[in-house]
Formats: sequence, C-alpha cells, structure tokens
Amino acid sequence: QVRLVESGGGLVQPGGSLRLSCAASGRTSNINVMGWYHQAPGKQRELVATISSLSNITNYADSVKGRFTISRDNAKDTVYLQMNSLKPEDTAVYYCYARTNLFNVYWGQGTQVTVSS
Repeated sequence: QVRLVESGGGLVQPGGSLRLSCAASGRTSNINVMGWYHQAPGKQRELVATISSLSNITNYADSVKGRFTISRDNAKDTVYLQMNSLKPEDTAVYYCYARTNLFNVYWGQGTQVTVSS
C-alpha cells in the first residue's frame, strides 16, 4: 500500500505562482511513476504532469507546458509541482498520483487550487 498526502493548494491571483507537494509513504520502493492530475467542477480528471522515478522523464499536458514544472526528491519520496503564470482555467482540485511497478494506482485526497482576482 502507498499513502499520498498533498499540500500547498490555495487561492492565488492570475499570473501568480503556487507550489504543490505530495509526500508518499508505505511501499514507496515499488513506485515507478508519480504525478499530478486535476479535476475542475463538472469535468473529468485530467493529466497535468508525470515524472518517472528512475529516469526522471517528465510528461506534461499541452495546457501547462512552459508554465508548470514537476520534480521529485527520491530521498524524501516527495513530488512537487511548481505552477507559474497561473490562469483562471487552472482552477481545479489537484490530485497526486502514484503508479507502482505492478501497475497499482494510488491517489491523494486532493488539494484545491483557485485562481481568481
């Protein structure tokens, strides 16, 4: 089992920045991919960014390329999402995601990000 705990959401003005963190605990040695998804009201959960544990290969949704950066600290079993130049359409609940080498998928409880003036 893997437990994911997110932090760092909040209210920010358009053009502002936020940094999300997700700390993993439990059988973290089995994790090979971590990342972030978001879900806006009335919409499906969508990929934001992922990062692999061994190669640090990253993948981003087109809508966030050049604005968001995903990184991870393997020593702390933590993944980060630096979000810059935030737009109102980035408003959503952001969920941390982890996938193990046996393709088990785990989710965090979610953290609200609201971009509004």
